[in-house]
Amino acid sequence: MHSRRPETLKIDISKYRGVEEDSLLRWFVELDDAIRARRIDDGDTQVAFAQSNLAGRAKTWALGLKLHDPYAFGSLKVFKSRLRQTFEPPRAEFRARTELLKLKQGKRDVYAYAQNIRNLTSCISSNPVDEHTLVSVFMQGLADGPVKTHLFRLDLD
Repeated sequence: MHSRRPETLKIDISKYRGVEEDSLLRWFVELDDAIRARRIDDGDTQVAFAQSNLAGRAKTWALGLKLHDPYAFGSLKVFKSRLRQTFEPPRAEFRARTELLKLKQGKRDVYAYAQNIRNLTSCISSNPVDEHTLVSVFMQGLADGPVKTHLFRLDLD
C-alpha cells in the first residue's frame, strides 16, 4: 500500500510592491498562509517563494541585494526583517493607532466605516487595541442617525 502525500493548496497572494498603499503586515499574513498551505518547509524555498511575490521597487531591492550577496536572506525571518526595515514607514503602527483613534464615519456607509477600522486594526500588531477600545472608537465615530441611536440603546457589554 502506498502512503499518499498530503495534498497542498495553491493559494495565490498579492504582489508586494514596496509602495505606501501596500500593507507589509497584511502581505506577511498572506505570505505565511500561502507557505503553510503549499507545505513549503525548506527555508531557501520559502525565501524564493516570497521573492517571487515581489514587484516594482521591492523586487528591484531584493534582486539588488542578491546580486551583491547571493546569501543576503539566510531565512524567511531574515528576509522579512530586512524587508520591514527597508519598506515599512517609520512609526507605521503609531500612525495607524493615531488614525484609528481619530476615525469618524463621515459620509461613508457603516460597512465602509467598519472596514476602515478593521484595516487600521490589522496594521497594529505589537500592542493590539483591545476590543472595548475598538467598540468605543466605533461608537464615538459613528455619524448621528438611526444606526447610532439603535446601537447606543443596546447593552454592548
